Amino acid sequence: MKALVVTDQTAGKAGAKLVERPSPQAGINDVVVQVHASSFTGDELSWPSTWTDRVGHDRTPSIPGHELAGVVTALGYGTTGLSIGQRVFGLTDWYRDGTLAEYVAVEARNLAPLPGDVDFTTGAALVMPGLTAWQGLFEHGRLRAGQTVLVNGAAGIVGSMAVQLAREAGAYVIGAGRAAHRQMALDFGAQEFVDLDADALQDIGGVDLVFDVLGGDIAKRSAGVIRTGGTFVTVTGPTDVRPDGGLTIDFVVEPERTQSTEIVKRYREGRLRANIGNIATLDDAVTAFNPANRVIGKSVIRVRT
Repeated sequence: MKALVVTDQTAGKAGAKLVERPSPQAGINDVVVQVHASSFTGDELSWPSTWTDRVGHDRTPSIPGHELAGVVTALGYGTTGLSIGQRVFGLTDWYRDGTLAEYVAVEARNLAPLPGDVDFTTGAALVMPGLTAWQGLFEHGRLRAGQTVLVNGAAGIVGSMAVQLAREAGAYVIGAGRAAHRQMALDFGAQEFVDLDADALQDIGGVDLVFDVLGGDIAKRSAGVIRTGGTFVTVTGPTDVRPDGGLTIDFVVEPERTQSTEIVKRYREGRLRANIGNIATLDDAVTAFNPANRVIGKSVIRVRT
């Protein structure tokens, strides 16, 4: 099969290339999926799991990308809940070869059915930002109707999903980002927008929850707008940000079938839309993987056209 592999952290320059690799086999509780569309997260090359297995052994050259939509072609021993020929979407394990390939072996529990009226490109674009936003807002942030949430990076891939889900859940949503992204954040459903370069963040008043995808100084400034007892949730890793009397939670998104099903249901009902940027073929994946070539929105690789 064709696959994009990375051998070092210069991928996108000289460290990524399209090669022929053996097709994967389905292990216990696995399925093999013929990948129709794949996506990736921009900072994958900084993840230890891209380069090593769970006990620290080098596993390069490795196949990046952990977001997919496709069709099940084989079932491993003991696999239940899915069938050959079924359309699916979901996330793969961080420590296994990924989805920028024609086929991938995935634990069946990591996948959800993809309805026939949702195209593969959309399925691949929804899953990572949708699950990240869902888990950050509802599992970790315990967001409820009537609360106020500040979303840092509100026009970005994950931020725009968080804005939509929070608004749909009945929260009052304040988006934060760069001035050039104001209209996009408002279009996705933010009821207010804070220009992080010009506006005084502290003037927005107390919020119940900050959902952060930016980190750094912006995250620290955000702590000052959280009401006493509120919550700061981030995907940027461990932080010393501490809201007064509240909670700080950093988390890594996990595959979850029920949540994936809820996300695609909202998309089908017109209550949620994907934030898609560049779309490329697998033959052009090396170029698309290069950080210099990315645009706003989720980059999707159409593996099977």
